[in-house]
Amino acid sequence: MMVGSIVSIGMGLAVIGAALGIGWIGAKAMESIARQPEAVGDIRANMILMAAFIEGAALIALILSFLVANPTVVAG
Repeated sequence: MMVGSIVSIGMGLAVIGAALGIGWIGAKAMESIARQPEAVGDIRANMILMAAFIEGAALIALILSFLVANPTVVAG
């Protein structure tokens, strides 16, 4: 059952990577808003869009790793 352990590490790394990416996007967006307050609408819209893309990629990674760890779900 070594596959389950490796997959669970991969799931954790996917979640940690997504959290770091969204945090980095938020920090850079706040920095950009501080530099150009008049562009707050465009910056906020782009920040939300990129956060959604990262969240979607993390969700796909979690689903795929779950399916790799539990092949009976796919076959059954």
